[in-house]
Amino acid sequence: MLHKANIAGLAMDPASNTPIILLKTEDGDQTLPIWIGLLEATSIASALQEIKFDRPMTHDLFKNLTQLLNVQINRIDICDLRENTFYAEIHFAAEDRSFTMDARPSDAIALALRFRAPIFVDDRVIEKSRSGKTDGEAADESEEGKKWAEYLENLSPEDFGKYKV
Repeated sequence: MLHKANIAGLAMDPASNTPIILLKTEDGDQTLPIWIGLLEATSIASALQEIKFDRPMTHDLFKNLTQLLNVQINRIDICDLRENTFYAEIHFAAEDRSFTMDARPSDAIALALRFRAPIFVDDRVIEKSRSGKTDGEAADESEEGKKWAEYLENLSPEDFGKYKV
């Protein structure tokens, strides 16, 4: 089942200095943190703040091209989580057909914001992220691994608003 989600926050993980996007489902108030790249975080932040640049960034260029070709994005789905990697699909609609493309969640979200397309999260992804177990994930039983597990377990949605990108 898919759950409609909104962006609840964009922050920096203080331990790894990596950007995190926090999605929150509309129907159940479940949260999903996804660690993303700095360039993608910048693209998402600029779309959220409606910042316009003199020259198009990559996601803006892609939007311009798809619109020129009369292709729209209907929605994006965060559809899977395997070996600590999130997967997304972008659902396109053209005049005579529709199609889906695989994408990184950060790119899919950056495009969804530009097209004002809804974001959905599959409940399997929420469940896998909550359990901390994915197919093929190796448990890190080292002291460092245990510290990371404890840190992540103690994160709350309020923690994500503390750090600015």
